[in-house]
Amino acid sequence: MSQAIHILIIEDDPAVGASLQEALARDGYTVTWKTTGGSGVAFARDHQPQLIVLDVRLPDGSGFDFCGQMRRLRLRQPIVMLTARRDEVDKVVGLEVGADDYVTKPYSLGELRSRIRAQLRRAYGELAPTDSDMLYAGDLVIDRGRGQVTRAGMPLHLTPTELRLLVTLVQHRGQILNRQQLLDAVWGYNGEYESEKTVTVHIRRLREKIEADATHPALILTVPGLGYRFAAE
Repeated sequence: MSQAIHILIIEDDPAVGASLQEALARDGYTVTWKTTGGSGVAFARDHQPQLIVLDVRLPDGSGFDFCGQMRRLRLRQPIVMLTARRDEVDKVVGLEVGADDYVTKPYSLGELRSRIRAQLRRAYGELAPTDSDMLYAGDLVIDRGRGQVTRAGMPLHLTPTELRLLVTLVQHRGQILNRQQLLDAVWGYNGEYESEKTVTVHIRRLREKIEADATHPALILTVPGLGYRFAAE
């Protein structure tokens, strides 16, 4: 699969960018490296790479802002953010604006490559067409093969992570799923504080897209002290 995958790196540090480009190219990916956020967003818009690695600190602005720009342009491919900061707030901000994962510098190339493979597998491998692509929940229609979701006939623009989260909840509708179960099913993470915050942020983002009123959710319900339950019949 890797030979057909195009990865975009948006990173201004020459040493980091060159080493990452070389490592991913050795893995068989097609790799494009841009050193500014503006040029990276333009390339992503025009060439539609399958995955984007995005640094937080760029010479022409914040990676958070550029991530938000790409999501507003309806670019749905996974975005993995690189941050030199360990502040939990920064990680939550990245998830809020549409990132699928984040890696804190200094990181090992092995860890980042593993995260990239996991995002590609989940975004494209697990969502490949099967005999049971279609899921229905009330007026929600989920086409996993096409990676598309509609509500009352209107398209909803979900990121791959949001789609996996929604599919997991709908497949277990009526059941209470705790954060660790969602981490295992959607991210494959071991339970950590920052990972549980990841679930909370993505649940909030998903509600904003699929609920009629995200402040009073009727589909994704919180069960205090236990987790979340998808309520649609």
